[in-house]
Amino acid sequence: MRIQRAAPYIRVHERDNVAIVIDSNGLRAGTQLPSGLTLRDSVPQAHKIALAAIEPGEPIVRYGHTIGFAKHAIGAGSWLREDSLEAPPPPSLDELPLATATPAPQPTLTGHTFEGFRNPDGSVGTKNILGITTTVQCVAPTVDYCVQRIKNELLPRFPNVDDAVAITHTYGCGVALEVPGAEIPIRTLRHIGTHPNLGAAPLIVSLGCEKLQPDRLFPNHNLARLPVLESDPLVVRMQDERGFAEVVTAILRAAEKRLEQLNRRRRETVPASELVVGLQCGGSDAFSGVTCNPAVGFAADLLVRAGATVMFSEVTEVRDAVHLLTPRAASRQVALDLIREMRWYDEYLARAATDRTANPTPGNKRGGLANVVEKALGSIAKAGTSALAAVASHGERVTTKGLVFAATPASDFICGTQQLASMNVHIFTTGEGSPYGLAMVPVIKVSSRTALAERWPDLIDIDAGRIATATATVEDVGWEIFRFVLDVASGRKRTWADHWGLHIASLRSTLAP
Repeated sequence: MRIQRAAPYIRVHERDNVAIVIDSNGLRAGTQLPSGLTLRDSVPQAHKIALAAIEPGEPIVRYGHTIGFAKHAIGAGSWLREDSLEAPPPPSLDELPLATATPAPQPTLTGHTFEGFRNPDGSVGTKNILGITTTVQCVAPTVDYCVQRIKNELLPRFPNVDDAVAITHTYGCGVALEVPGAEIPIRTLRHIGTHPNLGAAPLIVSLGCEKLQPDRLFPNHNLARLPVLESDPLVVRMQDERGFAEVVTAILRAAEKRLEQLNRRRRETVPASELVVGLQCGGSDAFSGVTCNPAVGFAADLLVRAGATVMFSEVTEVRDAVHLLTPRAASRQVALDLIREMRWYDEYLARAATDRTANPTPGNKRGGLANVVEKALGSIAKAGTSALAAVASHGERVTTKGLVFAATPASDFICGTQQLASMNVHIFTTGEGSPYGLAMVPVIKVSSRTALAERWPDLIDIDAGRIATATATVEDVGWEIFRFVLDVASGRKRTWADHWGLHIASLRSTLAP
């Protein structure tokens, strides 16, 4: 992507007939642009200026692609509002090119390492956390209570353990576990419960009578129930205890044994190829596809070159740009796998008798995004330029190195939770701002605009808005993100989300069946 700056606006591609305003105060009507064009309207920051007259029905082009068709005549120099264009239909899934332009591998990037926690199963953690997995919603309040006790009474005795986390949810009983789709929350919980940052082994609290029994949640582990406390992993079954006090004592006793094990873990130097980095955006604006997302895409290419795994997601925000991704697939099958996930979304919308225009959000529109097509084109910039190596369905654990599409919804915490099945570092881009965070992995916040980084200096980790003002390049910020990932994964630097403890407290809202 080549950014064409003609202060005070940015035009992304030479074919574009619109540009976005850079100035944080917007531009007043009557302003003469360097091209000689005079603005007819006052245009807010990030919103679009028509660079030429556009007749009704003619395409409106941004990123070199049609984002809509003019509903009425639009004069040159006019503010192009969201209600001025009609979105085009999504690309047909039956006519997509399949692995026709697979990128050649870029030169290998060697010598980059981080300090991580290596686990017996070969996985590597970036944190050292006690996680308590629950099999059913009924035990959630008790486990939340116990985690607070653990943090207050036990954690101070184990200085090498970073935190204690309750993995609670609204699943496990009163639902049919054999129906299509039921495997998604089960396998997501399974992979989160054995996350590398938890030492790759679960500590489980069960009620006792639920459908989702511990051995069904973790069928490949040799689970033993209390009172056999010497087993690892451990299971506490509440209905085996006499009264609440004994239940709490049993959970704290099991937690203490697990803390003793975790406290013996030490960071060691491991190659950057052990990173599994999830990418996500939230509160996007029209700058996102110009600054933070391309910079993250550049960092993603660096990570792939270093042998790491990089996951991008959000089916709802990839659907309208899928035609740009299937040609990049490493094989015809990978392209078909991506189409499979997009087709699921189309069928889901059809069953609900709705369409994709619920996206973007009011905040996205305030930030200059006119429709889901424009949003999608900016969103996929996070995927960089590498070949698409694999596609993972909802809640699956990613095992392929390279660039992977991990299917998730776009909702921040649902996407993040499903990516937790695999990732050990998270990068989150935002234009409008978000306090999003996850307890189990570090979340690196990258802003699309310097104005946001200045307004939220204690929430944004990296300001990519410097790209828009030409004080940094995409490459500069991409390298900064790459190095920051290694520092955060090593525990040398701390994200603002971790500093403030801005973490989702449970998975209750994200694993609904």
